[in-house]
Amino acid sequence: MKIKEVIVVEGRDDTAAIKRAVNADTIETGGSAIHKRTIEKIRLAQQKRGVIIFTDPDYQGERIRKIISKSVPGCKHAFITQEDGTKKGDIGVENATPDVIIRALSEVRTEMAETAGEITSDDLLANGLTSGVDAKERRIKLGEALGIGYANAKQMLQRLNAFQISRAEFEAAITAINKERE
Repeated sequence: MKIKEVIVVEGRDDTAAIKRAVNADTIETGGSAIHKRTIEKIRLAQQKRGVIIFTDPDYQGERIRKIISKSVPGCKHAFITQEDGTKKGDIGVENATPDVIIRALSEVRTEMAETAGEITSDDLLANGLTSGVDAKERRIKLGEALGIGYANAKQMLQRLNAFQISRAEFEAAITAINKERE
């Protein structure tokens, strides 16, 4: 499988994992201290071929994703779950199997400029995603179902709207999550 876009990853091991799964070019951030030259390379790649941000499903990966998104608008995003990226207690893209990587790349989402989306904070509250004993677990399942990764309630609302998740997609995912509980 050939990927047209350049995939932004954190390091060499992530590049190796991507190349085991697909034929793609990568840009490595070298960790969370992203250099201005790296941002410029990502910006140029976005203009020429498009960019898919594919960072680790942890705090640092999310931090890198936010820095790049803010500096280079319109990027696509690929996500894996912490479970799919964990091996012997280590979390990262480098631990994902080729099948998991291919699935994540086939479910990329494009982040759009800030817009007033269809989903509101009231929707999150009404569906047990902001508070309660299992709110975090429900957000994890929602992120998995929609292919947008895990986020806290505030970030989840932002992602739902930035990735232009429709009300129908949101409600279908919530219905599936609720059926699991039965």
